[in-house]
Parts: sequence; C-alpha cells; structure tokens
Amino acid sequence: MTRSTFKFVLAPVLASLVLAGCSLAPKYERPAAPVPGAFPNAPSSSAMPVSASADLGWREFFRDPQLQSLIQVALENNRDLRIAIDRVEEARALFGIQQSERLPTIGVGGNASIQSMPEDLRAGGASAPSVTRVYQAGVGITSFELDFFGRVRNLSEAAYQQFLASEQARRTVHITLVSQVAESYFRLRAIEQQRALVERTLKARQASYDLIKQRYDVGVAGSLDLYQAKSQLDSVRADLQEIRRAEQLAQNALLLVLGTTPSNLPQAAAFSQDQLLAQIPVGLPSDLLTRRPDIIAAENGLLAANANIGAARAAFFPNISLTGMLGFASGAMGGLFSGSNRFWSFTPQLTTPIFSGGVLGNLDLAEARKNIAVSQYEKSIQTAFREVADALAGEATYAEQLNALRDLETSAAESLKIAQLRYDNGIDSFLQVQAAEITLYNAQRSFLDTGLNSLMNRVELYKALGGGWLENSVVPSATPESGKDAS
Repeated sequence: MTRSTFKFVLAPVLASLVLAGCSLAPKYERPAAPVPGAFPNAPSSSAMPVSASADLGWREFFRDPQLQSLIQVALENNRDLRIAIDRVEEARALFGIQQSERLPTIGVGGNASIQSMPEDLRAGGASAPSVTRVYQAGVGITSFELDFFGRVRNLSEAAYQQFLASEQARRTVHITLVSQVAESYFRLRAIEQQRALVERTLKARQASYDLIKQRYDVGVAGSLDLYQAKSQLDSVRADLQEIRRAEQLAQNALLLVLGTTPSNLPQAAAFSQDQLLAQIPVGLPSDLLTRRPDIIAAENGLLAANANIGAARAAFFPNISLTGMLGFASGAMGGLFSGSNRFWSFTPQLTTPIFSGGVLGNLDLAEARKNIAVSQYEKSIQTAFREVADALAGEATYAEQLNALRDLETSAAESLKIAQLRYDNGIDSFLQVQAAEITLYNAQRSFLDTGLNSLMNRVELYKALGGGWLENSVVPSATPESGKDAS
C-alpha cells in the first residue's frame, strides 16, 4: 500500500475517533433506592467469616454431600442455564455488530463498465468509438458515518449495556437453579419422612383395628368402636397413597431441574437445619444494589435506555457519511495497474432533517422507555427488599413454632397413652382414643411440614441476598492493621 493510499484509508478512522467524544445522552444518575435503610427482623450481628451472603459459597451453605453433588449435576446439565448462557453469547454478538458501526468498512474491489451508445449520443460524435470500456480497481470505504453527535456511539453503548444485562440474567438463573435443586431435594426428603410416619401410623392403626375386631368378635367391643377403628385405618391408607404420589412428583421435579437422570437418586435420609448454616450475614438493603444480579441487570437496562436517548437526540442533527475509492482506472484491462492510471473518488454526503415527525417520535419513545426502565429498576429493588424481609420474618418465627410443635407432639403422645389406658379399663369409649390418635398424627405431620418450610425459608433468604452464585466462599483478606493486631 502506498503512502497516499494509507493516508486515504486512515484519515476517516482518525476523524471518527476524534469526534467520538461528543454525546447527547443525558447525564446518568442512579435513582435513589425506594426502600427503608434497614431490614425488619434483621439479626444484630453475624459470626460468619464472609461479609455478605453473596460471598458465601453454596458448598459452605449446603452441607449435605448428596445435595452438593446434585447441584453440580444441575449446573452442568440444566437446560434453562444453557439457554441463559446462549443468551449471553447472543447479546455479545449483537454488541459486536453494533460496535463495528463505529469503524469504517474498508475493502478491495473492482468493477467494469462496458456500454454501446448510438452516434447522436456519443460524446465525440460519429467519430467516437461505439463501445466504451472503463475498468476500476482499488481500496474503498462504503458509507462510513462520521459520528459528530454520538449517535453510533450511544447505540453501541446501549448494546453493551444489554450485553451486561444478559450476563446478569445468567447469574440470576444460576442462583435460582441452585436454590431450586436444594428446594426439590429437601421436599423429596420431607416427603420420605412423611411416608415413614404414615407407614408407622398405618401399622399402629392396623394393630388397633385387629385388637378391636377380636374384642368385637367375642362381644366385648361394640360395632361403633369397630367402625371407628376401621375409619381411622382407611383414612391413613388413603394418606399413604397420597404421599406415594407426592413422592413420585417430587422425584420428577428434581429430575427436571437436574436436566438429566443420574445413575441413582439419593437414598432416604433424615433432614434438618444441620444441613444448612445456622446463620447467614444479612447486611443492609444498599448491599442488594451491588449483590443481586437482577437489580444490576435492571440498572444495565436503565443505562441502555439512557444511551438510546442520546442516539435519538443525535438524529435531529446532520448526518455526514463518506464513500470513497483509491486505485486505478483504465479503458483497457491490460494497462489498468500502470502508474499513469491512478484514480480516486471522494463522495461526502450530508443529510439534515428539516421536518420529520418520526425523529421527534423516536425521542419521545426513548424517553418513555427510560421512564419505564427507571420504574423497573425501582421495582426490582422493592421486590428484593420484600423477599429478604419475608425470609427474615420466617427466621424470626420458625424456631419458636417448631418448639411449640415438639411440645404439642409430646403432649399428644401422652394423651394417647392415657386415653388408651382408660379405654382398656372401660372408663372411656374408643372415641377418646380416636381423637387422641388424630391429634398426635396431625401434630407429627405439622412438625414435618413446618420443618420443611423452615428449611425452604433459609434457602430463600440465602437466594434473596444474592447467594448461590459462588461455589466456594470469598473470605475478605485482613487489612494490614488488623493483621498486625492479630499477630
């Protein structure tokens, strides 16, 4: 490439870089968080080594090795996560396409023009040749816009923010998936415990029915006692089928979030709060702005809308584009590239809107979309605050509720023993035994249901605070002063 050719190609690029600093986008200011400055029911302190729940890795939060292995399987096979990853690549490609508009398209090409003209239209009259030929070849720039007012730059910025939003959406799917696996796993575990309870109760009710049947056969018990015992037995039999159906549905739900069928699902085992950390750091609502990926994504959308306003404003100003070519031109193909056939063309084009309702409409549309983005951003903060507050309300009450249900189960068991003893001694009817059995059975099932809800609530709090993105915890390094004091 000759020096003149290099200057011809480089000049528009340098001009675009110099002029790209101008932007008509409004100055961005983050909206104030429309929530209180502190969470209700928030613990006063936490002994956790991490500063925020988002820094707490899911392997440290979920202590059950079987659950850890299932989460790993889901992260490798879940289709929703794969779609989210592909969405990121899609947004990356769209950003690359928009970014390319900021640089000129330079290419090498050639063309030929051959035409025959009648005598009365020839430039030289009848003596001119009837067929004219023109051959051209060289380096050219096609319709490159000089971005004086930042239109292309703002469109590129909007595409970049959309790309960042898609990355945050992927993180949101990741966090949600981790919590979904945990919730499905705990639900399956709870149903297994429910099934064991129902099977034990069914065995006890069957023994009670057999005993009353024997007493009925010898005339000691009446038909009312017999049918009451039979109704108790049939009720638990129906519960057992309901539990078996729920267990199958829970397994199907777990397989769906896993995205594959593992060689074997975990065997039945007890579940408790010991499978989770006792406490997690809550922090302040302002932490959510930098920890929750859905809030970050909403702000990315707001920044994109802000940039689109700049692009819409730039449409009110002149648009200048360049088309040019530098190379060789000749009337004969054989001598096209000789030194005397150098050729160049330069075609600047300026377009200035005088009246265009569409341009004004585009600006109104961009401003309306920014207002929508502001509201969406503020709502995402309010939603996050509500989710954390709801989970904290559960943390503040579930422990006492479980303690009350334990006491209820103990009282119901003692009541059943007394009622059975009074019935055996002929003091009370079997109706008292039946009522005591129902009370104990319901207390035991309520305890298991509440225990599951307590676990689910702890998982929801972890997710609501932005936890579940990291596999292992990030422990803040000690400052020089703190390290010195520790030594």
